[in-house]
Amino acid sequence: MKKIIYRSKYEAYPFLCDHPEDFRCDFEILTDEVASMTGFLRAIVKEKALQEELLFICELIYHLNPSLRTHTTVTKDELIQLEGIVSRLQEENSHRSKSFVVPQGSESAALSHVLRMKCKELVRLLYRHNQQGHFVDHILFDFTNLLSSYFLLLALKLNELAGIPEIEYISRSQGGM
Repeated sequence: MKKIIYRSKYEAYPFLCDHPEDFRCDFEILTDEVASMTGFLRAIVKEKALQEELLFICELIYHLNPSLRTHTTVTKDELIQLEGIVSRLQEENSHRSKSFVVPQGSESAALSHVLRMKCKELVRLLYRHNQQGHFVDHILFDFTNLLSSYFLLLALKLNELAGIPEIEYISRSQGGM
């Protein structure tokens, strides 16, 4: 006997009751979370240019949101813009740590590190959806991976602006403990 799922008349989002193996709603919820956290980061960043950049990034994240359910809604030009921003941040941070760092520092840098990790979750959801046999446009993988890099590099920049040094992370698994 098939169990009937209760649907609240107050349901916050129409796809919340999707089948557990359907990752589209999870992707949409996570992109909403990442966009919301990007908006929060924008609220605590003081530099006007970074605030504008974060608004652009936030809008890109929302454009990613429906891409699994409907069609790819980010463009190659936007990917090139994001790649340019990441390249700029790489150049600006070239004198900072060249290895993995402990995710710490200023409030804004710490939040940027959380966003970096959340973007990795987006990448993972895309792979899981794709491994189930669903088409995932390659641009979505590129966008979400670049977003993770963006937030890492932004964290380094934000720590530098706050005068906070990076702490290099040294893994015990590579040193022969």
